[in-house]
Amino acid sequence: MVKSRSDSVEYVLKRVKEDKVKFIRLWFTDILGQLKSFAITVGELEGALEEGMGFDGSSIEGYARIDESDMIALPDPDTYKPLPWRPKDEAAVARMFCDIKKPGGEQFEGDPRYVLKRMLKRAAEAGYVYYVGPELEYFYFKDENRDQKSTEFLDQGGYFDLTPLDVATDLRRQTVLTLEKMGIAVEYSHHEVAPSQHEIDIQYTDALTMADNVMTYRLVVKEIARQNGVYASFMPKPVFGVNGSGMHCHQSLFKGENNAFFDSTDPYHLSAIARHYIAGILKHAPEFCAVTNQWINSYKRLVPGYEAPVYLSWARRNRSDLVRVPEYRPGKERSTRIELRSPDPACNPYLAFAVMLAAGLEGIEKRYEAPQPIEENVYEMTDQERHERGIATLPGSLDAAVCLLENSDLMRQTLGDHVFNAFIENKRIECDKYRIHVTDWERERYLPIL
Repeated sequence: MVKSRSDSVEYVLKRVKEDKVKFIRLWFTDILGQLKSFAITVGELEGALEEGMGFDGSSIEGYARIDESDMIALPDPDTYKPLPWRPKDEAAVARMFCDIKKPGGEQFEGDPRYVLKRMLKRAAEAGYVYYVGPELEYFYFKDENRDQKSTEFLDQGGYFDLTPLDVATDLRRQTVLTLEKMGIAVEYSHHEVAPSQHEIDIQYTDALTMADNVMTYRLVVKEIARQNGVYASFMPKPVFGVNGSGMHCHQSLFKGENNAFFDSTDPYHLSAIARHYIAGILKHAPEFCAVTNQWINSYKRLVPGYEAPVYLSWARRNRSDLVRVPEYRPGKERSTRIELRSPDPACNPYLAFAVMLAAGLEGIEKRYEAPQPIEENVYEMTDQERHERGIATLPGSLDAAVCLLENSDLMRQTLGDHVFNAFIENKRIECDKYRIHVTDWERERYLPIL
């Protein structure tokens, strides 16, 4: 049974007393997915839950001009959680994610959480619930000089390596325990392909909960690293010559208790809905790439090799494709899903999940036909072979990706005019700064003239 907001508010007001909470941190994000926060005392909580708390939004990236800067942060009581790394006595600290409103109470369209909520409502109107399971990869680096962070690895392990007990192993263990204390279920954790690269996979859930969980996950990973004198980086490609960090996104649509992606009669066990969804992802991936891969550095990862997909193809076993379909296991119909491999962990998860869902729904609604799966290694094909088979590529730079985003009616509709325009303006500034400071060699390699 779904709880009403009044029931959730009552529960939170009771829990803060039991948890001896003194301060509540109100969390939200800017359009780039940077976590923002301010704290209120427990005495202000009841009023905040009823009317929200005012703040100046003029300095929040992508929010508002100075003459329209008054904002209201309305806490979502269902996201209440004490912070395990803060004191647990009379001065305990908890957090809640917020929805951002205008002073009159109407929804602020520049709130990334609202962008995702709006897309989820559209999916619900079509009868679907959208589930996501991202795999966030990241690096640990030594932090001997906090003013000048290095990229010195903590270990030389590889994929699934069982290394001797060291700092990285213990960091992962502490992080998993902290995530579980915050109500985030962890499926497994392991060493990734590159030295000092790690992954902790959190349990598949609905997209809004997962976006909140991703924001919490990134903070917890960094906080535990900081406590142990190292630092964690979700930068897509922090070290030249080794694998970058991705955020492979497993996703599916459910209708009630049934997985809408499953069909027992299909060779791939995929329904027509799933194939239309895949076709929508493949068609619109170049348009939403600037959102799922939003930094100049993102495109240093999206190059052939290093397990980073750049070709617009799909298959079951092939990890060089943009979309992979994990192999079906008998009796696991609910696990049928598709995996988009291009996003990176430095994106805004609210916007990333929204644009992926929009592309998939567009494929379903317009009945896009998915191309034939490509089980061969696309990296090993010649340009001519890829051309003959109609295999296109993702944009090769942020500049190119922004141009494709800017000309996409679907992405404008998905993000809304406010976020769409503010995001493009921010990325244009980033590209311009890169042109000014980049070397000729980098400009030639990473910013081809369009």
